[in-house]
Amino acid sequence: MSAGAEPYSAALSAAARHASDWLGSLPGRHVGPGVTAHDLAADFGGPLPEAGMPAADVVDYLALKAEPGLMAMPSGRFFGWVIGGTLPAALAADWLVSAWDQNSGLRYATPAMAAIEEAAGHWLLQLLGLPEEADVGFTTGATMANFTGLAAARWRLMTDAGWDLDRDGLSGAPRIRCFAGQERHETIDLGLRYLGLGAPTAVPADAQGRLLPIELDRLLSEGAGPALVCLQAGNLHSGAFDPFDDAIRVARRHGAWVHIDGAFGLWAAAVPELAYLTEGMVAADSWGTDAHKTLNVPYDCGIAVVNDSLALRSAMGLTTSYLVQDAEGPGDPFQKVPELSRRGRGVPVWAALRSLGREGVAAQVSGLAEAASSIAERLDRVDGIEVLNAVDYTQVSLAFGDDATTRAVTAKVIQDGKVWMSGSHWQGRDVLRVSVSNWSTDTDDVGTAVDAVSSAFAAIRAESG
Repeated sequence: MSAGAEPYSAALSAAARHASDWLGSLPGRHVGPGVTAHDLAADFGGPLPEAGMPAADVVDYLALKAEPGLMAMPSGRFFGWVIGGTLPAALAADWLVSAWDQNSGLRYATPAMAAIEEAAGHWLLQLLGLPEEADVGFTTGATMANFTGLAAARWRLMTDAGWDLDRDGLSGAPRIRCFAGQERHETIDLGLRYLGLGAPTAVPADAQGRLLPIELDRLLSEGAGPALVCLQAGNLHSGAFDPFDDAIRVARRHGAWVHIDGAFGLWAAAVPELAYLTEGMVAADSWGTDAHKTLNVPYDCGIAVVNDSLALRSAMGLTTSYLVQDAEGPGDPFQKVPELSRRGRGVPVWAALRSLGREGVAAQVSGLAEAASSIAERLDRVDGIEVLNAVDYTQVSLAFGDDATTRAVTAKVIQDGKVWMSGSHWQGRDVLRVSVSNWSTDTDDVGTAVDAVSSAFAAIRAESG
């Protein structure tokens, strides 16, 4: 071992040991954390120490004190929010990214990182059936992936309207009319707010949360000027997909840019049996997704895809004298995301795709959908449990009669700790959401989930007499 590497040895060995212990505990541990952040404050806070601590001891202390406050999110029994696990190859690749410690913004400075991310981007376009000429950027998550697509949209719409956004800013600029489904994810509103575009006009949706194209047409017809339409691949509560063919056709008649928020749903395009859900989405202008949710790479890793390279690189990029940039070609990574300096987020994506292949990705995504369908079918047979959505993808929304009972069942499931499912409110009712997002969820985990919900419901009914 070289002298330069020696200081890392003990710390990395300790980290590997604790990581192995953590992963080994997942199959049987209580899913929820055992303590609160307040409980842990004294362990991690207080005055800054005057003297340091050996690196390996720091790792040991960190692992020991943090363990009670960790949620078993990587477990196959975790069904909360929309949070995936981590594939082995992707996890190991992410460790390499940290060890390599490359600032992955410039092709010239870190050619290996650029080549890996470019390959991952091309594979993603092939896998999802998106335009081969599109630019791909790796962001922190789906929120910033959507922000990136929307920023490119703003630049293009302003430019086509004759407004120099870079020189003159937004003051006095033509107003961009923004439209999104009534059941859009709130991160669309957040991205529009970041961009100074304001809240979107809500387009009415059907019972599953799918935007209605006829209503989109009506609302677009009520005004004039630049327009931005945001569609959704995967409703948070129902898993439903907007009707892309019809909605994009309407948007095109009005000259609108179309962005698709596919945080977890874009991946349905990789499964032949589920591809009907994303039919027509290739005709959009930009797409955003999160590789952690369905592909199962480590946090953080969003993916922005934009078919208009000039718009994306103009919105995100910059030119300075000290950066050595390629004049032509695929462009530098920093031109495609909101950050100049960043880690090589695309490397774990490459590792995940290389380890799975096209067939493996399809099997993984279809497995998630099949597990969700199985949970829904089995719980639907329990008297008093309602499955409120058509389970076409990976999301299930459950109700247990009145809202108070639903809230009580949700609390009971969380307290029990065999699984984790999050509560929500959908279409006027409190619900228990089941989100199947982890590659490791198997038939035993599905059975555990069904038993946990059924038992919690039975216990609440018994308590209420």
